[in-house]
Amino acid sequence: MIQQKIGVRIKELRISLGLSQEKFALKIGMDRTYFASVEAGKRNISINNLEKIINGL
Repeated sequence: MIQQKIGVRIKELRISLGLSQEKFALKIGMDRTYFASVEAGKRNISINNLEKIINGL
């Protein structure tokens, strides 16, 4: 449940920046498929990867 809420919010913020999943993932040094699964709420994200995303936003 919390993964889905986090994923939805990350997606909203990424879209507000006008970035595709691919461009954002490249920006933060993360694999696009991993990032897509985080946005979809299908993956438990580590604190380190969450920090990468936050810093990218």
